[in-house]
Amino acid sequence: MARNTHVSADTSAPPVTAILARFVATHPSRGWSDAVEREAHRTFYNWLGCAIGAARHEAAESAIAAVRMLEPAPQASVPGRADKVDMASAALLNGITSHTFDFDDTHLKTIIHPAGPVASALLALGEHRGASGRQLIDALVLGIDVACRIGNTMYPDHYDRGWHITGSTGMLGAAAGCARLLGLDEHRTAMAIGIAASQPVGLREQFGTMTKPFHPGAAARAGLMSALLASQGFTASERALEAPRGFVQVASDKRAWHEVTDELGERFEISFNTYKPFACGIVIHPSIDACVRLRAQGIAPEDVERIELRVHSLVLELTGKKEPKDGLQGKFSVYHGCAVGLIHGRAGEEEFSDAMVNDPGVVALRNRVQAVVDDGIAEESVHVSALLRDGRRVEVQVDHAIGSMHNPLSDAQLEAKFDALAVPLLGAERSGRITEVCRTLAALPDLRALTALTAPSA
Repeated sequence: MARNTHVSADTSAPPVTAILARFVATHPSRGWSDAVEREAHRTFYNWLGCAIGAARHEAAESAIAAVRMLEPAPQASVPGRADKVDMASAALLNGITSHTFDFDDTHLKTIIHPAGPVASALLALGEHRGASGRQLIDALVLGIDVACRIGNTMYPDHYDRGWHITGSTGMLGAAAGCARLLGLDEHRTAMAIGIAASQPVGLREQFGTMTKPFHPGAAARAGLMSALLASQGFTASERALEAPRGFVQVASDKRAWHEVTDELGERFEISFNTYKPFACGIVIHPSIDACVRLRAQGIAPEDVERIELRVHSLVLELTGKKEPKDGLQGKFSVYHGCAVGLIHGRAGEEEFSDAMVNDPGVVALRNRVQAVVDDGIAEESVHVSALLRDGRRVEVQVDHAIGSMHNPLSDAQLEAKFDALAVPLLGAERSGRITEVCRTLAALPDLRALTALTAPSA
């Protein structure tokens, strides 16, 4: 039987694989503004707190039990635990723990969580090699730029197809960052990116399960292994990203190639990174923020007859679970997020525990939350109307939720978030020392001084 082999291909695509490889291999160390440098430090610090905070979660316990079956060599640490495993497994585990709480960074232009794959791979490799903090920060900025620029090229088409874009671009960022950390030349960096291009991971069907945080972990491991393979002469297509049957053209009908090259080396995507105040899907944040504001106005759960939300279509598409059964599902329920926001005035990891999701008071209020799509509402906005039992109606419009680019977390708020995640596992003294190191991470001579602090003390 004859096959239809026609594809809608762009045969005039620029050589973006080579362009990105040259950029990663040759861009000067610290070749960016103070603002970019600051955001790189904030990105790593936020990532590390998330990784430590979930180090004892059941997803982490299951994953490390599986890794131990491989009898790994003790090459790299798993932050928040005393365990040491091989580099690739550490990258996998770091990616899982840093994303388990859904509390990690978000590049809002693409909703990629860029540090999950990139930082997870870099810390594992960097610790094993005794790399400096400067080398890690350089590799983090450049690796995130690769992942997010390819994300910009394909978003939203790629995401709308069902790919979890954090995993399906993260392996490219991890490969690029690790290639930089290894000091690979342009050719071998291109090979690392090319090898990684054959390993996209992550389907949105998995949201609400342990496999969602597996995506950045698997991307971190794939990127690290791609760089190691390339360092030993393993080859790939020199056009692995842009060819008609390369990654971008296979995975997306949108191919905005200019997103790779525009202001390359001048505009850094890490500048558009944001940090979550709430431990759940980013599209819920405006709704939670609005309900926290209602609570601040003195509205109590028992006063509420009904809460009405007008939201962007992505909110219900991604977080429309009306009856979540456990904490992981609760992270994808705008109804649950609103309930805990009004009841507790916050939505940290505790508010997305299994117990909280099944708490009778939370369930009762959750059932009084209604949501409809409003085509006039932007992704980062929400209109919330609380109909009270006394007949009053109180309305809140949130245009930019706390934690967004327009309303970012301050350094003090980021430190409070880190402490809430790390202190229960490591104690206040050790957590404070990690914070001090992370403030000036680029000056650290050897990353092993940091990873030693991330293990619980005896």
